[in-house]
Amino acid sequence: MTDGMSAAGRLVAGAERVIHGKRGFLEMLTAAVLARGHVLIEDNPGLGKTTAAKAFARLIAGESGAALSFKRIQFTPDLLPYDITGVDVWDPEERAFRFMPGPVLSNIVLADEINRTTPKVQSALLEVMAEGQVTIGNSSHYPPEPFFVIATENPIESEGTFPLPTAQLDRFLMRLSIGYPDRETELALLDEPSSEHNLRMLEPVIDATALRAAQESCDALFCHPALKMAVAGTVRATRAYPALSLGASPRASLHFLAAARAHAFVKGRDFVSAEDVLETAAPVLAHRIRLKNADNGKAATIIRELCAAEVEKAESGGE
Repeated sequence: MTDGMSAAGRLVAGAERVIHGKRGFLEMLTAAVLARGHVLIEDNPGLGKTTAAKAFARLIAGESGAALSFKRIQFTPDLLPYDITGVDVWDPEERAFRFMPGPVLSNIVLADEINRTTPKVQSALLEVMAEGQVTIGNSSHYPPEPFFVIATENPIESEGTFPLPTAQLDRFLMRLSIGYPDRETELALLDEPSSEHNLRMLEPVIDATALRAAQESCDALFCHPALKMAVAGTVRATRAYPALSLGASPRASLHFLAAARAHAFVKGRDFVSAEDVLETAAPVLAHRIRLKNADNGKAATIIRELCAAEVEKAESGGE
């Protein structure tokens, strides 16, 4: 357990070398990786979304000791499904079809500006995100382990974008935001080398074996039954909340508990606390619900209020 926790700390510390002043965001992103989840980063341009994805690819070594394979897909309206999944092509020398893998069959996939491509292409990610495979014709192809998708989208532009369907959003363990740096951090950035230079200097801090061990430790982390009831109660409360037209799915309950365990692990605890449940509630659930008045900016506030009520009920032993 101690080695696993130190591995989580090394990941966060390594990422802080290129993403400054955003420890909370990096801890949550690390928790998502340890929970084997995919992440949607929704924020304004220029805040480090792409840099964060590249950093994690460099910080984790594969079986050979080299950094994990990383592919960036720039989503555009003219993209086609086989551009990301791969396609069977005819080999005239072998007189047979040969599979040419697409970029999605990598350890870490950055789906940049995912909402700029059509729903048909967005749906091409569903199978590999949910089941860890891509089906082309009659054959299934599998990405290497570990595998996770980091998608980005710009929330302030709507022209030329295609909102992610609910089924797609439900595949993301968390939706995160980096936010602007504080004054001191932004001033310090002016004296720092470029982020690309810092990325080139990054070396792996853990290998795939250590990552798997940390993920298994997260799976086994103790969570008191009362807090499990708070997790389930929060998800169920979203389905009965009057202002919501869509509540969270049972998949959300599983993701919520996994995220709370991983967050506790990153914080160095061997048990899930009320803080872990409260901290992960909005990142895990807010993007899965819909408000009747379409003002989804209030979703995180509603989730935090519902979760706080359920945690208070659990701590008081109430029903």
